[in-house]
Amino acid sequence: MIPQHLTLTQYQGRRVHVGISGSIAAYKAIDVCRALQATGIETSAVLTAAGARFITKWSLEALGVDPVQTSMFSRENSIFAHLEPGQNASLMLILPATANTMAKLAAGIADNMLTCQALAFPGPLLIVPAMNPNLWFSPATEENVVRLSRRENVRVMQPESGEMACGDLGRGKLPPLLDIYFQALKSLSKQDLSGLKILISLGPTREFFDPVRFWSNPSSGMMGAALALTAWIRGAKVRCVCGPTDVWLPGSVERQDVISAREMYESCLDCWPDFDIGCFCAAVSDFRPKTAMTQKFKKASASGLSVEFDSNPDILKALGENKRAGQRLVGFAAESEPDLLVLAKEKLDKKNLDLICANKINEPGTGFTQPTNSMLLLNKKGESRQLPLMSKADIGWQIWDWTLKT
Repeated sequence: MIPQHLTLTQYQGRRVHVGISGSIAAYKAIDVCRALQATGIETSAVLTAAGARFITKWSLEALGVDPVQTSMFSRENSIFAHLEPGQNASLMLILPATANTMAKLAAGIADNMLTCQALAFPGPLLIVPAMNPNLWFSPATEENVVRLSRRENVRVMQPESGEMACGDLGRGKLPPLLDIYFQALKSLSKQDLSGLKILISLGPTREFFDPVRFWSNPSSGMMGAALALTAWIRGAKVRCVCGPTDVWLPGSVERQDVISAREMYESCLDCWPDFDIGCFCAAVSDFRPKTAMTQKFKKASASGLSVEFDSNPDILKALGENKRAGQRLVGFAAESEPDLLVLAKEKLDKKNLDLICANKINEPGTGFTQPTNSMLLLNKKGESRQLPLMSKADIGWQIWDWTLKT
């Protein structure tokens, strides 16, 4: 459900209260609850009368959602059930949020358990709308979204465009699961990277020696994607320069796709002056064919194949040489030799880094294409820490902790 390299363990024991109103998209609340629970987050829920026509209380309870409330005056509720989410949950997530529910919240109407709990909730409130495009673009709904978005503790996600259940085309679909899930984690997280601009490189580069063949490596871009995700969750403005890879990134993360090492070099150097932190974990090809053939090399000529190579520009070294006061530079070292600390310190000094993250690529569960990693962190103060095998997102979270204190 959630890619393994993006799983996080920082949220164990937190609670999210989910409000479900009357939309065909209500069934997707089940998947969101399951994803949150897989992260170690406890879930409770409240169904409006209309929401209960689309999914049942028992469906949620069967998945471990507890409690599941439906009526303001149910005998199963305590007399103060409308206040309990504010006392027990760190986030209230309304999914799907109908035009009717948002109108009530905007106007302060508390005539059912969901709206009463939401209006009494003192923590962050994440609203995920789903409705027909005509409802979404109606002037009343647009005004209500603006009113709700002005409140300090409220975030309203934008619905997606596409085909609706009724067959209409337009904006109003519930956002994808990953977007909702990680926006919920962002709402639960400290925003200690807020105000910082972070530049990240990720993935491989490709150096073509004919129109269809290239020199490269098996980097998947998962480590860089995990770094981008965790920085975004913690409030940073993130830009990624991506080699050829299809890894998922949050929609608000800026993305520039490149192919070759020289393209990545030019892109990174061009925007580096505008960023506070650079984190460069792309597996850049150190060499490129000296001459690229304009026609496809034929198999019949394979016995005479000879490819000469030139060195590619050193991106990390160039950035270190152009680092201004206040900027922090984080580099990576993927090694197969045993002396990891020695190799890491050598690269830290040579490239003028503030922090280096070194890992063995020839140990089980580490390196290219793996969703997990273990990592040695070493900063310019001489402090080091060996991180055990964990998801790449958990590794990324630790790297940002170390970057902040470096």
